[in-house]
Amino acid sequence: MYSFLICFLALIGSYFLYGKLIEKVVGVDENNTTPAYEINDGVDYVPLSRLKNFLIHFLNIAGLGPIFGAIQGALFGPAAFLWIVLGTIFIGAVHDFFSGFMSLRNDGLTMPNIIAKYLGNTVQKFIAFIIIITGVLVAATFATGSADLLAKLTNVDAFIWIVIIFIYFLIATVFPVDKIIGKIYPIFGALFLLMAVFMIGALLLNPAYTIPEFTTQGLYLTDKTIFPYLFVTIACGAISGFHASQSPIVARCMKNENDARPVFFGAMVLEGITALIWAAVAMAFFHGQPQLAVIYGATPSVAVHEMALALLGPLGVILAVIGVVICPITTGDTSLRSSRITFADVFNINQENIKSRLKLAVPLFIASFALTFVDFTLIWRYFAWAQLIIATAVLFAGTIYLIQKEKPYIITLAPAIVCTLITFGYILQAPEGLGLPSMIANVISVIATLVITIVFMKKYKK
Repeated sequence: MYSFLICFLALIGSYFLYGKLIEKVVGVDENNTTPAYEINDGVDYVPLSRLKNFLIHFLNIAGLGPIFGAIQGALFGPAAFLWIVLGTIFIGAVHDFFSGFMSLRNDGLTMPNIIAKYLGNTVQKFIAFIIIITGVLVAATFATGSADLLAKLTNVDAFIWIVIIFIYFLIATVFPVDKIIGKIYPIFGALFLLMAVFMIGALLLNPAYTIPEFTTQGLYLTDKTIFPYLFVTIACGAISGFHASQSPIVARCMKNENDARPVFFGAMVLEGITALIWAAVAMAFFHGQPQLAVIYGATPSVAVHEMALALLGPLGVILAVIGVVICPITTGDTSLRSSRITFADVFNINQENIKSRLKLAVPLFIASFALTFVDFTLIWRYFAWAQLIIATAVLFAGTIYLIQKEKPYIITLAPAIVCTLITFGYILQAPEGLGLPSMIANVISVIATLVITIVFMKKYKK
């Protein structure tokens, strides 16, 4: 338990220390007019309060990510705690802050257009494609996970639930941001957080379960190596390029630049805490119920249901429905919303008319719906691959931003290098990648990362 508490306090402290430092480095100015007021189109650009933006963004970036990823990452043992903490503080929160702040300073543009400004048009088109595909994958994955649990609870076929979920997706994606998202998402964001608090509280008070320490042996329940698989498995709880697709949604709704640290850095820290909690719960259960290591592989939502029921009884079932059904559904529709506005930004398509929004949204929905028939674990692995590429590009763009402002760019360059290394390591040796032996893949990854870093610095440091 001591390891968990140390990690928990480190995450809390990072918001007040490292977050404040980054805020000072970029020069947040409360007197600047934000895109919410400057553009205000009544659809995507609408001023919302800091609390609403925080809860909306937290729900958008969280969903199933810090739950499912943490449960799977728990199979690596307490090493998952270290990755969640260090990844969240020095990579994930930095990535989220800069993706949001650069959008805030550039008329609320989506990441591909930000990338075009700092890395060029070629990279822009590639990242736009990846972000749109990632949004489609996330919607399919989260809809499938939610439908699986709803089917278990109601005995209604999962396909019917998927159809219902996608009807909601379409409505929420094309409606103005303040009509549905601005009204109900803050409530669900708070409930999602409350679920994690109840789970860890019940676990700490239950003597039947023990949270392992860093020194605990025998909890490494997977044949995968820590590098790169742990770093990819726990993505949304440490670093996820998917968040960069969500940042412009709230950047377009911010009233003041002072909201950047609480919303972007703060929401990522809170997601790290959520992932830490679920990793601790899963490790405690794996220690006593190894069969959960098998259950999660097919349908992670079932594992969540079993753990919530064991710790909280009937209340756990209610919270499981909120945490693994409602909240992921809301993340799914904003992922498709981000795909829509990304497509619109790249091709300069006005979105004030609902017909123009539907023309972009419907094809995306059809593609996402089709992916719900694909194996969940396969989609999740490709999502992990795609989001790493996005995160790497965003961090390199943030580095150029700091270089141009003559600020200490190591803040973003260091995590960009780490993400590059993880990306190459995963693509080269993963089964859905090139499948190379780990030793060969790791050597190539180190060399490729060094070459990219040297070329990048030679080109942009000038």
